[in-house]
This record gives sequence, structure tokens and C-alpha cells, in this order.
Amino acid sequence: MKILFNNKTLIESLRPFNDLGFVPTMGGIHRGHLSLINKSKKLCKKTIVSIFLNPKQFNNKKDFKSYPRNIKNDLKILRKSKKVDFVYLPKFKDIYKNHNKSKITLDKKDKILCAKFRIGHFEGVLDVMNIFTKIINPKKIFMGEKDFQQLYLVKNFLEKKYKTKIIPCRTIRDKNKIALSSRNILLSKSNKNTAAKIYKKLKNIKRVLHSKRNILDFLIKQKKQLEINFKIQIDYLEFRNIQNLKITKKKNNSRLFIAYYLNNVRLIDNV
Repeated sequence: MKILFNNKTLIESLRPFNDLGFVPTMGGIHRGHLSLINKSKKLCKKTIVSIFLNPKQFNNKKDFKSYPRNIKNDLKILRKSKKVDFVYLPKFKDIYKNHNKSKITLDKKDKILCAKFRIGHFEGVLDVMNIFTKIINPKKIFMGEKDFQQLYLVKNFLEKKYKTKIIPCRTIRDKNKIALSSRNILLSKSNKNTAAKIYKKLKNIKRVLHSKRNILDFLIKQKKQLEINFKIQIDYLEFRNIQNLKITKKKNNSRLFIAYYLNNVRLIDNV
């Protein structure tokens, strides 16, 4: 496993390879990331993982400061996996030094779900993913379905500009069915128990959705109940088509999306 600290070393090291799998991360490596790496290993000759905590995709300074950071532990996990060929650890200047100020803007139709509540977040994501794709030139990029809106936007944006393919990977969950996330380390055992109960409730809500005459009204009531019962703040609870992220009443190709704050930690999921 070779560690690449700057763009010059990156370009020199990757030049011989044209079948690269890329797994972008912000660190806090967990089993979800390892599942992306495993898939890359199966489909590509070489795999590169980036660890870059991108300040431009944080709309909240406190969230940026509290985000889990442990490069030493991350590298230990990646080395132990024996499935990573390169790890890219760029500094801010490596990414943005010769890059003009981002002109990326979301269409009005895309300012939904997390884009509605985290202003500027996805512009930052698309910007850095555009830079990464240009520098690394991967054949495939592997991203998890937990961050489904991110996956959807990145796929639509990058595949129009590059020959790179975005490969969706299923959400990995812990034994209590909580979606794995780097932020989970900020949760207490009690918080995790609550998150597990919320997931179970979401599954039940989705199960009965198709039988409701007015799905929107039903979800508004369920949102209020969840907030009261679990003492959480919910940004959204919405049923959307996964092919275009439009609000839907149809069960096929649809998921129930949620974002909520538990002990000041923002969690997202879809079922």
C-alpha cells in the first residue's frame, strides 16, 4: 500500500494504470468503506482510497470541527485489509491551489432533502469530486447508497463529463441495523439504541405506506410522532422515487428518506 501525499507523486504513481477503482472518503474508516474497497478490488486492477476532510462541503463549522479524525488508525485499517494499492492524503492546497472558485450550482429541482437543509454542501461535494476525477482519472468510483442523494447527484454530474462510471454499493449496517457512518463514533450506547429503534420504526412506516390514501399527511403525522417519542429533531421524512428523487406514491423503485439530529449528531438513512 503506497501513500501519496501530493499531486506530483499521485500522477507519477498512477500513470501506468488505466483500470483504477476509486473510493473517496473523509476518513473515519469503517466496514462500510471496506465494503466499497472490496467491490473495487473485484472489478478493478488497482484501488486507490482518498482521505480528505473537505471543509467546502461543511455548511456548519461545529460539524467540521467535531468530525472524527484519526489518520493513523485509518491507515492501520486500510493496511490490514490488504486490498488497497494507493492511499491519497492531499492537503487543502493540493486540491484547491490551481482551482478557480467553484461555479457549480444545483438545479432548483435538486434543492431537496439534504440540499434543502445543508446549503452549499452538495456544491462542495460536486466540486471536490470533479477535481478528484480530473486528477485520478479512475475507471470506476465506488459510493454507498446510505448517502443516496450524494450518490445520485455525483453520478449525474460526473458521468456527463467523464468516462468514469459511478458504482452504487449497498448500505452496510451494524448488528442493530444502524447504517454505518463515521459520525456514529460520536453517539453514546443509549443514542445507538435509540437509532436502532428509529430504523425499526422506519421499516414499519414504509411497510404500510402503500395502503395510505394520503401519504403526505401520513408522513407529516409520523414525523411528529417520531420527534416526540424519540426526542429528536427531523429535517425531513419523505417518500421518493430513487430514479429521479421525485415525491411519489408508488411503492416500486422508491425509498423512505430521513435526516434527523440525535444528541446534536446529524444522521441520514433510507429504507
